[in-house]
Amino acid sequence: MKIQHSLGLPIGLITSLSLTSILHAGDSKVESDLFENTKLIYEDNFDSGTLNEDFWEIRQSSTWEIEDGILTGSESTKEFQEKKIAAGDKAHAGFKPVIWLKQVPENFVCKMRMRYNAEAYHPKFPLLDVGHHIHTLVFGEALTSLYIQKDVEIQKADEQFLPLNRWVDVTIELKKGTLLLQIDDKKHVFESANIDMTGHAQIDFKGVDFGSCQIDHIKVWEGS
Repeated sequence: MKIQHSLGLPIGLITSLSLTSILHAGDSKVESDLFENTKLIYEDNFDSGTLNEDFWEIRQSSTWEIEDGILTGSESTKEFQEKKIAAGDKAHAGFKPVIWLKQVPENFVCKMRMRYNAEAYHPKFPLLDVGHHIHTLVFGEALTSLYIQKDVEIQKADEQFLPLNRWVDVTIELKKGTLLLQIDDKKHVFESANIDMTGHAQIDFKGVDFGSCQIDHIKVWEGS
């Protein structure tokens, strides 16, 4: 089922209500390395075929569909790309799938299954932005890098964490001063006084040009 972008661009049907997008009033805890207490605030397996606009925002007019319970993103239409190139904004022409997960707490745990599909890694993509341009996890062929506030600080984990063209289980935990990343059985903890989600309540998914991004069962908890 296609998803309709909120600006009316040709991407299908979205509704702000989803039978499988659940706001939980009670506490539902998860095992966490950073928090003693967690409260589940969002869960979605996309089985209803609709996208909850309260939590998701499609960007750069990239194309997103829900098929067989999987949220899948790809590039924008050729018409949109040509329009942005003509306007001198090639960087936002939608060559890659881009989507934001909103309402992410300042202290949180996020778990999901995901997959970036592409022929090869790009020097800066694929990535996950934990806070918009605040904590940027860039996944490369040889290593994973964390860029904090673009270039204020750069930390490297000398290992490949996210392979292309394969489903992986991803866990991200963040509290002020610490960001934990786990992909399948690989875990790395980044520590810095500059790690801080205050005022940046989102996670950005950005794939490789002309590639795709797939997201399945996702859960977000607030940590304390």
